[in-house]
Amino acid sequence: MRNKFFVALILSCLLLVSCDSNRVYDVYKSIPNQWHKDSVVSFKINPPDSIKPYNLFVNLRNNDDYKYNNLYLIVEMNFPHGKTIKDTLQYRMAKPNGELLGTGFTDVKENKLWYKEGVVFNESGEYTINIQHAMRENGKVNGVVNLQGITDVGFRIEKPLEQ
Repeated sequence: MRNKFFVALILSCLLLVSCDSNRVYDVYKSIPNQWHKDSVVSFKINPPDSIKPYNLFVNLRNNDDYKYNNLYLIVEMNFPHGKTIKDTLQYRMAKPNGELLGTGFTDVKENKLWYKEGVVFNESGEYTINIQHAMRENGKVNGVVNLQGITDVGFRIEKPLEQ
């Protein structure tokens, strides 16, 4: 009887978590072992609407092998008709005491990082989002070749919250 209650509780929690009415697109790609500095994680999207604004996020899962307080990313959005927007972004990943930020009960933390707000996909067709890390250690010119601790990189599009 106790096992049935436990299973029902877990299924109920999963159902609540999976009900996400603002989600338009939410895909993760796994990073095997280490994220090489030249490895680009790409997402191809066909936005459902060319009039409404959307909020864009980079989602990351990292574990205790991630040893930095921040994260630098290069995010590139390629539009269907050839336009490209490239941003270098910085995110805080840990508290000053080294405790990782993000949500999660285990050593794996999930981070939902703002990329752009109120984006209108006014060109019809396929957009490509490319994400690459741009980490450097203090005092060193060359970047971190193999970034450890990032297990998954994701991209998310949401409808803005009703106001």
